[in-house]
Amino acid sequence: MNRVDNFVGQRIRACRRALGMSQTDLGQAIGVRFQQVQKYETGANRVSASRLWAIADVLGVDVTQFFEGIKAHEDGGTGKDATPQDSMSFLSDPEKLELIELYNSLPQGQKKAVLAFIRSMAHTETGLEMTT
Repeated sequence: MNRVDNFVGQRIRACRRALGMSQTDLGQAIGVRFQQVQKYETGANRVSASRLWAIADVLGVDVTQFFEGIKAHEDGGTGKDATPQDSMSFLSDPEKLELIELYNSLPQGQKKAVLAFIRSMAHTETGLEMTT
């Protein structure tokens, strides 16, 4: 399978989870079983253009969102030999997704406090200057 298929699948999963939708619910909405949704999300099965359009419609996003952050790698490859790079690779890390989901559920004041705390931890761990 192509790496772009994996990247697109990760974005489908992230959008679905952000809505609190199950694989079963998404599958029913687009006319497939949840196992097929699993295969799309892992990149095991390629999503056709028409199916991707239906998924975007159900998830309430523009179809281009599934390709956001994917760009050609500087390795000089073209066509099927191109190696894409993903600036949104954090979507494949369940802990990072959980952190984002939890953060989004906080009131604005707590969000600012959590962000300040994380910045201070990053500053301490890396010795970097904090910028705001």
